[in-house]
Amino acid sequence: MPPHADDDAAPPGGGDTAVPAGDGAAPPAGGAPIPPAAPRTGVSRVGVTDPADAYAAAPLLNCLLREVARPLGDPADPGGRPVYRLPGGDRLLRVRGTRRPAEPEVYAAGAWHSLDHPELVKLVAEELRRHTGLSNHELPAEMIDSRDAVAALLTARAAATPPDDLYLRSEQSLVTGHPYHPAPKARGGGPVAGWLPYAPEAHARFPLVLLGVREDAVVEEGDTTALDTLGEAPPGYRLLPAHPWQLDLVGHDLAPAFADGRLIRLGTTASAVWPTAAIRTTYGPEQDVFLKFSLDVRITNDIRRLWRHDLLKLRRTDTAAGHALAAVEGPAAWLSDRGYRTAGFAFEELAVLVRDGLREHLLPGATPLLAAALAEGFAGSPLDGAKDPEAWWEAYLGAVVPPALAAFADHGVVLEAHLQNTLVAVDADGTPVQALFRDAEGVKLLPEVSREAGWERLVYCLVVNHLTEIAGALAERHPGFDPWPAARREFARHDLAEIGTLLASPTLPGKTNLLLRWTGADGADARYLPLPNPLAG
Repeated sequence: MPPHADDDAAPPGGGDTAVPAGDGAAPPAGGAPIPPAAPRTGVSRVGVTDPADAYAAAPLLNCLLREVARPLGDPADPGGRPVYRLPGGDRLLRVRGTRRPAEPEVYAAGAWHSLDHPELVKLVAEELRRHTGLSNHELPAEMIDSRDAVAALLTARAAATPPDDLYLRSEQSLVTGHPYHPAPKARGGGPVAGWLPYAPEAHARFPLVLLGVREDAVVEEGDTTALDTLGEAPPGYRLLPAHPWQLDLVGHDLAPAFADGRLIRLGTTASAVWPTAAIRTTYGPEQDVFLKFSLDVRITNDIRRLWRHDLLKLRRTDTAAGHALAAVEGPAAWLSDRGYRTAGFAFEELAVLVRDGLREHLLPGATPLLAAALAEGFAGSPLDGAKDPEAWWEAYLGAVVPPALAAFADHGVVLEAHLQNTLVAVDADGTPVQALFRDAEGVKLLPEVSREAGWERLVYCLVVNHLTEIAGALAERHPGFDPWPAARREFARHDLAEIGTLLASPTLPGKTNLLLRWTGADGADARYLPLPNPLAG
């Protein structure tokens, strides 16, 4: 079960036979009473007790319920569980919990039947085929791969020691991952042995491979001097670190370059690096530097290469974001993507990006934490010790919201201020005191995108993806606490033309990751559907 999931979502034990979600049984007609709750005795619970199934089912169910299913007028069945109609086949589905739904059951043959993870994947695929008129054989395989990856990660975590450093622990805590993606832990379908040694969720740490690139083949821009401190290259060569997993993936294509001397192997770094939540980005505590690599694997919506077009505009977006955050009143900071180095004959495959470390930006005594980890939960999270949720939440809003709005309003910079690109530093008492933003690749600039499109993206990243999740995690720990009046007050403080509409609108834009992946949209695309707006009074 995902950490800090709804209390009633704990998967119980039970029987050992499941009833498939087929098309044979007609559900109740529209307007008919909700079927009675199935008796607890004898109801199938196959897979529900499997922790990997529970972790994998939660984000998949979130996607299905947000993008395709429709809640019935009566929000719950007699057992207190939300019930939804699946319009593709007009079936009924019910779950336990809301923020992290669990224990899916489908109504068939006059009774509720539990779904294990393979059956849930089959149900989702059937509904999407009917809903969209399209077939997709790739995404169901990714869903299964994601679940199997979770199983491998849970086994590895049970035998691993988490890092003592609270920041590193937060970066390596995301077993569930993106709570609204159908396959957040898919690792490209490759063998577990190929990727597990480099998995942050398994508390991995490893040395980087050091390559030498012949000087006439080097391509670089910006400040890459940190790379030269990792080792020593022979005369005529420049140092280029490589992620060992990426080198395994593209090594065959590089064979000619090794053969003719354009590339040489120089061993490994003297110290280990820690993979962060982004998987392909590592942190070296000794050097206090982040390195971001290409990775020829689909993770969530995109193949995670450092694409040439993004690298070529890096200096412009990074400079704009840095200037915007530097001008903001208060301690908010931008972790600069200083520059990149690669080989001209393998521009994207071997690219490595150098990002600022933490120490020069942090307030004295503050501890940075990944915002996504606060939402998912980890040992040592200050959310668990927040005795005054109102004060903690107001401090969080005050750290995160003003710099993101000011960057947009005053500088035309749209930060990708979602959970994984935001670090929130806390003081010794666990109170938020500073926000640090990162990843120039996700930054958009006005007027390269329209103001309307930029604002929509900011609202999705900052409110829907980010604040909604932190608010939900805080409310779980403090039943009865309503986080949204304080959030409304924080947004209302800012003199921005769009704020009035935001606080009055009944809906917010929610990204449709399930439909984007099913319809084969480009990984950089964003399509939204309206979600209820908790800021709207």
